[in-house]
Amino acid sequence: MKQINSQKIQNKLRNKFIKSGVKMEGPETIFFSFDTKIGKNVTIAPYVVIGPKVKIGNNVKINSFSHLENCKVENKVEIGPYARIRPKTILKENSKVGNFVEVKKSIIGKKTKINHLAYVGDSNLGKSVNIGAGTITCNYDGIKKSKTKIKDNVFIGSNSSLVAPITIEKDSIVGAGSVITRNVNKKSLAITRPPQIEIKNYKKKK
Repeated sequence: MKQINSQKIQNKLRNKFIKSGVKMEGPETIFFSFDTKIGKNVTIAPYVVIGPKVKIGNNVKINSFSHLENCKVENKVEIGPYARIRPKTILKENSKVGNFVEVKKSIIGKKTKINHLAYVGDSNLGKSVNIGAGTITCNYDGIKKSKTKIKDNVFIGSNSSLVAPITIEKDSIVGAGSVITRNVNKKSLAITRPPQIEIKNYKKKK
């Protein structure tokens, strides 16, 4: 009986949003909460789950297999596929959170892109920041959570670890493969990478 009631509730919510202009591909695979708020010209792809306390602005696209809860999505944002937007996250206008990205308790600034394979937690990202693939914010030391602050126009190279608490000032670059443990000054390049060693004519031991 509970399952039947749940299906009826979801169908009612789906119909409400379809009537209000939300475009859904495969609406039977999309799940909403009672308090979901959605603006105009929003597109939701199949297999999306929207948990409690989610507010979505105008001209937003949510791609398949994404999960949102207790977050605010401003106008012209694109999410997913396979994105997880966790509580107390704000995605500012024109930002993008791509595939296999998890964001928790963070502000993602205008025109900032986290395109793929990243974790951003307890962070404040400014405008036009680029987060490379494989980047993580190391926000938990086993006792407490610490903040990562990334200012405007920062480029974070792929496979970087940002060890909080840390501030990366505007117009700076973090080189790919870096583990950053100290603050980075504006208009600077920060890179931590061991020298590459090459042994010529190397033969495997038998």
